[in-house]
Amino acid sequence: MMRLSGLLQGLTASLLLGLLLANVQTVTAQSPASPDDDLPLAEIQRFTEVYERIQRDYVESVDDDELIRHAIRGMLSGLDPHSAYLDRDAYQRLQEGTRGEFGGLGIEVGTEDGLIKVIAPIDGTPAEAADIRPGDLIMRVNGESVKGLSLQAAVERMRGEPGSEVTLGILRDEGETTIEVTLERAVIQVDSVKARVLESAFGYLRVSQFQSRTGEDVLEAIDGLRDQAGPLEGLVLDLRNNPGGVLDAAVAVSDAFLSRGEIVSTSGRADRARDAFTATPNDALKGAPLVVLVNAGSASAAEIVAGALQDHERAVIMGEATFGKGSVQTILPLRNGAAVKLTTARYYTPDGRSIQAEGIRPDVQVANLQVWDAEDRAGPLRESDLPRHLRGDAPADAAGDGDPPESALATRDYALAEALNLLKGLTILRD
Repeated sequence: MMRLSGLLQGLTASLLLGLLLANVQTVTAQSPASPDDDLPLAEIQRFTEVYERIQRDYVESVDDDELIRHAIRGMLSGLDPHSAYLDRDAYQRLQEGTRGEFGGLGIEVGTEDGLIKVIAPIDGTPAEAADIRPGDLIMRVNGESVKGLSLQAAVERMRGEPGSEVTLGILRDEGETTIEVTLERAVIQVDSVKARVLESAFGYLRVSQFQSRTGEDVLEAIDGLRDQAGPLEGLVLDLRNNPGGVLDAAVAVSDAFLSRGEIVSTSGRADRARDAFTATPNDALKGAPLVVLVNAGSASAAEIVAGALQDHERAVIMGEATFGKGSVQTILPLRNGAAVKLTTARYYTPDGRSIQAEGIRPDVQVANLQVWDAEDRAGPLRESDLPRHLRGDAPADAAGDGDPPESALATRDYALAEALNLLKGLTILRD
């Protein structure tokens, strides 16, 4: 029995080694061999021994293809929270997401200490409507714990047919009990850029996610603001709860506001992972002041934009410290239609800062506060407060000129109101 087991193990090892050598030959035909390319034969033999033991002694029969997929997923998930194996369906969904349409809940998630952590909800999705927040820890999906699951496996549990429901058990703010939140899955269609005129000649531009067309959409949105308001005196760029996306889109958005200099550089072990991106002379605002809003849900590509504009002193960064995802993932398609999402580089701001696990620190810190209009404001007694007071002679249509707006910007979005005030100040200084 021992000799037969050893023979089977040897055959299995030879088969797997042959497959690996075939792949290595393909790679080494494209690049010179180095001592680091030597196959770890002892480690491969240990892998095949475990493989053979599972096939022989595990309580249930396991399909060879399934077992290899588990091994690949485990190998990648052990590297970092962002590297992963994407089967055909997952790879297709990823491609759909970069184009702006996909199915699910609309949550960008990562892993932390074996738990699933929300990076940010995406605008206009079931997750945002259900008040899912950056930093929330997803403990259960439909009553089943996700602790210890790979990120991909946890995401698969949250996905399903549009219109179906899923219940998430969420731990928030280091609480001891979980919050149960039920969401209805939907086909997520993300318009990554939205714009409006805030006041007079001041514009507001919201980028919720970096997709393949985001750079072009930003330029079109700025042109649209000019059509409404004329020459812009300033702009608020809102990157709060933006989980990132396509690197090229982050470069294009940064380039929209910069006229020269480096935007971002990447550096990794492979030569092709080292690159630098520079701005072209095309500041879409023509030097008008710019305030960028960020928070803990601003990650990856959003941090590239904030870091580039901060280092070039082109914008004032306002809000909270960002998420701190300073690594680049490359999608490497495989022959069977699947793909590997692999962390291949770190990125650096123009001043050489790596924001990995550090984030971008705002120039002006504004906490995530909410303010309300006081219904019963205490203050000095006025004639108009007296019962049966006489009306004034002012025309009826002027009676409310001094009244505050019914729904002031500060009550709807305190940080945005502060950004607008800062923008007005910068405009005065510029003049």
